[in-house]
Amino acid sequence: MHPLRSTLVLLTVCRLGAVEEAPRAIQVAEPPAAAQAAGPDQVVSRSGQFRVSGGESLVRGTLAILAEEAKSELLRLTEEKDEWKVPVAVRLFGKQGDPLPPRTVAMRLVVVEGVKELRLDVHLSRGVEHERFKRAVTATLLYERALRQGLPDPDAMLDVPPWLSDGLREATAWRLNQTDRRLYQALFRQGGLFKVEDLFATSEAAFEDMDGATRAAFRVSSGAMVMALLEQPQGREGFRAFLTAAPSYEGEMPGLLAKHFPELNLSETSLAKWWALQLANKGGVNQATDILNIARTEAALNEALRLNFRTPEGIIQQKDLAAWPELATLKEPERAAAVRPAEDALVRLSFRCFPSYRPLLAEYQMVLAAIARNKTDAVPAKLASLQETRTTMSTRAGRARDYLDWFEISRARETSGAFDDYLRLKERLKSNPHRRKDELSSYLDRMDRIFHRDEPKAAGAALPPP
Repeated sequence: MHPLRSTLVLLTVCRLGAVEEAPRAIQVAEPPAAAQAAGPDQVVSRSGQFRVSGGESLVRGTLAILAEEAKSELLRLTEEKDEWKVPVAVRLFGKQGDPLPPRTVAMRLVVVEGVKELRLDVHLSRGVEHERFKRAVTATLLYERALRQGLPDPDAMLDVPPWLSDGLREATAWRLNQTDRRLYQALFRQGGLFKVEDLFATSEAAFEDMDGATRAAFRVSSGAMVMALLEQPQGREGFRAFLTAAPSYEGEMPGLLAKHFPELNLSETSLAKWWALQLANKGGVNQATDILNIARTEAALNEALRLNFRTPEGIIQQKDLAAWPELATLKEPERAAAVRPAEDALVRLSFRCFPSYRPLLAEYQMVLAAIARNKTDAVPAKLASLQETRTTMSTRAGRARDYLDWFEISRARETSGAFDDYLRLKERLKSNPHRRKDELSSYLDRMDRIFHRDEPKAAGAALPPP
């Protein structure tokens, strides 16, 4: 079976029941006369923000609870208190088994006697679909957030992009250990089904036209993007400001991200790298068993050893490490900024490189530090020595591989079984990584995230914030 087809099959099996519909952009409209007064059959949620009307009493109570759960999960993700101001009226229509309407969830903003109110209309033809409803509530809360903070343009159209609402729900699912790691693994192995620009450009209509497998891939990709933003140096403060501005933003999404996450503006590929790293951390790479061989370590090291140069127009250009003498005329902060991406890349590579390369990575770190301080007398000789060592290691690895191939072809007649126990242990570690949940381990994991903010964490190690 083709690898891409197998990926889609896996995504379909894992997420077929998670197909969701995104509400369209909010429109400001006067409510019809029949909706002016609330009916007697109404349930008010715990916080008072959601008022559910229509349908049976049990269904109304269920949706009120689900709405509060979705809000609590979003607030936990952003580490905020509940300070809502715009109420949300959830109105239920139809019953299970009725003909399906074009959309089972629709949202709009109405004005009743000068008071704004968000309305979420839910058709029950499919019954109560928990995750679909929570996703719609999450998008509604982002609209409420923008309205609460005040819009710079009162006539601005509000629109929450599908990747953001889907990504927030997936990030919450990962935090609660309710998502499937195999989805991230499948996407990482195949290089993803979406590019960053495709993710941002996906419209409501395109989202609604996706099949189940594509929507699952979209959700996982969106969740990885949201988690990558949450782990930026600006942390949740920058993410909260981004969430407030996103619904009313009418420009290109990379521009808004660059404003609230300056670290992503280091190069054109920075965001894509952070995104790919999240997919690797969450499922594509098991740090205990997935170690690069010498050839792949060499390729990754060549990619890591690149310096950032800023042109007079402010555009970032990357050059090989051999261009380090061009940094001599810059000031120390500029030199430090130029070598920092290479330093971070070496740290990330150290988790997966061939073990004998770790001392070399440490020496490259010292070379980069010397370049940043402009103390470069020994740098040329050191770089030449490191390159010679790398060439020797690659040559010896090639000879060893050739010898083993020759031995297998000419001498070996059957396997000895000497390594069977090791191979079985490796597979068990790979498929069932050990996760400790005691308080001390949780505390140490949080401290590790604080002191190694830019380093990748082991797959499946994401923990809720303290």
